[in-house]
Amino acid sequence: MEIEDVWPLFALRLETPRLMLRPIRDEDLPGLVEAALRGVHEPERMPFGVPWTDWEPARLTRSMAQFHWSLRANATLENWGVSFTVVHEGVPVGIQEMHARNFAGRRTIDTASWLTADLHGRGLGKEMRAALLLFGFDHLGAQWAESSAASWNEASLGVSQSLGYERNGLSRAEPRPGEPVDEIRVRVSAEQFRRPEWSLAVTGAERAREHLLGPA
Repeated sequence: MEIEDVWPLFALRLETPRLMLRPIRDEDLPGLVEAALRGVHEPERMPFGVPWTDWEPARLTRSMAQFHWSLRANATLENWGVSFTVVHEGVPVGIQEMHARNFAGRRTIDTASWLTADLHGRGLGKEMRAALLLFGFDHLGAQWAESSAASWNEASLGVSQSLGYERNGLSRAEPRPGEPVDEIRVRVSAEQFRRPEWSLAVTGAERAREHLLGPA
């Protein structure tokens, strides 16, 4: 028996022209911590609802492992989250997350991500999000995908717009004490999604679908 027989998500692979996405394994964590410590964003502004990039390295390291382990431990057929290691040229460079709540009824996924700052501006953020949307819509049967970004985060909002998302309201957040921001919510339907010109190569989709959604 292999680890993929115990946790079938580990057999899943999403491959784009420049990236490979795979559900995070324990052996990915050191590389992901190193990627995060290299820098994810400019320090002046916090793009995340939880300011984890402000934490000192020991806390960041421990918390990253605990959070991604918790997604496995708490997953049910009704509510689940999957974090993918994003690999570029053989090196972990970020994380793309996919979450669902009452997926059978809502048919909606929610996404979040980060990518090392040295790779910003190359279209990789769009490519990794598009990969997840292709998997969610075409292999899991999602009908909607949702996300959000701080109102000042033009790069993230630009990615969303380029993929067909529409704005869907505002919420107020305070990621850093005394620094409240507006968060813009966005969503896109399977029909509105602007598909990339490239095709996604998927390995292990059937096993992943059964693991997340149950037998067909």
